[in-house]
Amino acid sequence: MNSEERIAMALAVATDTKAFEIGRDNLAKAPGMFREFFHDAQALIVADIHTWKVAGEKVYGHFLAAGIPTKTFLFEEEEFHADWDHIELLDKELDKTGAIAVSVGSGTINDLCKLCSHHHGQSYLTIPTAASVDGYTSFGASITKDNSKQTFECPAPVAVLADVNVLADAPKEMTAAGYADLAAKVPAGGEWIIADLVESEPIIPQAWHVLQDDLDELLSDPEGVAAGKPEAIGALFEGLILSGFAMQAARSSRPASCCDHLFSHILDMTHHRYHGKFVSHGFQVAIGTLTMCRVFEKFFAVDVEGIDVEACVKAWPSLEEEQQRALAVFKDFPAPRLGYDNITKKYSTPDQVRKELLALKKDWPALKAKLQAQVWPYEKMKACFRTVGAPYEPEMIGVSDEWVHSVFPIVQLMRFRYNLLDLAKRGGFYEEIVL
Repeated sequence: MNSEERIAMALAVATDTKAFEIGRDNLAKAPGMFREFFHDAQALIVADIHTWKVAGEKVYGHFLAAGIPTKTFLFEEEEFHADWDHIELLDKELDKTGAIAVSVGSGTINDLCKLCSHHHGQSYLTIPTAASVDGYTSFGASITKDNSKQTFECPAPVAVLADVNVLADAPKEMTAAGYADLAAKVPAGGEWIIADLVESEPIIPQAWHVLQDDLDELLSDPEGVAAGKPEAIGALFEGLILSGFAMQAARSSRPASCCDHLFSHILDMTHHRYHGKFVSHGFQVAIGTLTMCRVFEKFFAVDVEGIDVEACVKAWPSLEEEQQRALAVFKDFPAPRLGYDNITKKYSTPDQVRKELLALKKDWPALKAKLQAQVWPYEKMKACFRTVGAPYEPEMIGVSDEWVHSVFPIVQLMRFRYNLLDLAKRGGFYEEIVL
């Protein structure tokens, strides 16, 4: 399937986004796209001090030349994240101006515009400045509130206008982060297959096919991405946008993330820094992705057919025991009740455990082959990350192997989403795949 066909199919299943255009020298098209969806409304160009120089100032000039009443709002911090304080600032500006947001930036600016636009009952136009994240067109915004990284439900932008020249000129580490974020869909897809198997979150065909059918192809040129070739950057960015469309179709982030992203959430929530700076989302996710590829390899070596289902059911703890374990695991975490709340949502009764394990054992060779076709070998993923310039060892983002192993209990419990670690707990092979 070529790019035009993929985009057309994706827009057909997207619930929020009506237009996606990618090409060279596209910024001049922004006023026309804005008018198509927002008519005579006032525009508010939202950028930071870096993205203003890269594209914001040009977009502002094009809007003024087109006669569109336009104001600007710049986040002036050298480094900032999508947290609730910034939501409140942008909400006040939208209250004051009554304008439609035009996001000119990467993931942080986009998430802020997405949630604040939702607060005002309106959509917005996004003009990405880097192929760095998959959240541009996702349903939901990832915002830190009350010391917890949370996904707030809100619609994606009505339109996306991407200039390949701008994307290709972005800092190489941002593009490498985007590659890692897209690559996370490889093990995330494997965990969705598992959730589908146990009937926790069944696969939604249109959300699956819009991304997974061509995922390997879109990730196939790490050398071109590293070299900044526009064709390779365009394919990478297309994959990130398709990921967002898949999330729109599913009305959740299930098509795009699972345990791979939770390592990142832990680092965000504990305010992790390396060399005095926050580590980008994509670089954090790179380590989570590699970790889960390794975990899957260990899973493939488990004697699944030899699992004693009844012994596992007999040993299965009660909900109260799991709740107490969660409280102990999260005792010193910034959100101490997070594990308790989520294990309460996703706890399986003994009868459910029996059903899940019987489903796992049924036709295991065929299921194993399906998962192996989905999830890349650890060494293949590591080689691609090394080529593209993404981290491939925990130390490269300022953590250790010991830290990765120490947070598995948090990863397993911190979200209601069924994951491979949940299945391992039920089947008695958890220690076998995480150590």
